[in-house]
Amino acid sequence: MSSTSERAGSPPAAGAAVKGALLPLVMAQFLCSFAGTTMNVAISNIASDLGTTVSGVQTAITVFTLTMAALMIPGGKLTDIWGRKACFRIGLMVYGVGALIAAASQGLPGLMAGYSFGQGIGTSLLIPPVYILATIFFTDVKSRAKAFGAISAAAGIGSAAGPLIGGLITSATSWRWAFVVQALLVVYILYLSRRIDDPGVQGAKPSFDLVGAILSAAGLFFVVVGILQADTYGWLRATQDFVIGTTVVIPQGGISPLWLFVLIGALLLFWFFRHIRSVERAGKEPLLNSRM
Repeated sequence: MSSTSERAGSPPAAGAAVKGALLPLVMAQFLCSFAGTTMNVAISNIASDLGTTVSGVQTAITVFTLTMAALMIPGGKLTDIWGRKACFRIGLMVYGVGALIAAASQGLPGLMAGYSFGQGIGTSLLIPPVYILATIFFTDVKSRAKAFGAISAAAGIGSAAGPLIGGLITSATSWRWAFVVQALLVVYILYLSRRIDDPGVQGAKPSFDLVGAILSAAGLFFVVVGILQADTYGWLRATQDFVIGTTVVIPQGGISPLWLFVLIGALLLFWFFRHIRSVERAGKEPLLNSRM
């Protein structure tokens, strides 16, 4: 009789979870994907307004991607230390403050402080809890698939909408308002996130593996930097000299520097893997379980 009642009560509970928890998670994913593409249509306007160059603004966009990618694994670990909901909300607040700093910036350093680092760090903190909370709240395969489908769809829509909405805002007013809109969305998502029912960290909090965080961040940094070199130097053969300072490291026609950066990143990630294995053998808490 009790099991029948539990089964009968399951759909409303699932419906409440969808209404209370899924919407802020979906909107957060949309917002982060939106931030990754919205600046691309306003590069010239931003460069002119801030008195910098197009390549300077492109560097800010690249650093945003690098910051987000490099800190994603440490950000995931912090959900175990701070709690999923707390980490999600802290990430949103860091993201929102970064958006406001970027909107008020008067030069490239301010733009990078707000957009590249502020929003990049905020994204790395709030994205891991999005998927962890979705996994926890939706336990059966069907509802979990729908939840992940909604979150993935939000990521795609955000990436596609970024240039469209960003271009419209820039044409109608100023590129600064694109960041103000993001800050306002953060406030709304924070309001919605009150419905997320997460008990927080239960029991002893795990320690933070600083060495593992540095190795994972450095490894992912070099891998992403390497992939970004493809636009400039090509995928296989270098289309121009790769120069560090005044020294030609790889001449035109040689192997693309993409593979040099990727190799360094792979070696650092291998070192990271060896490190977390040694931490596990010592009976301590690694940054990431080696079985993953």
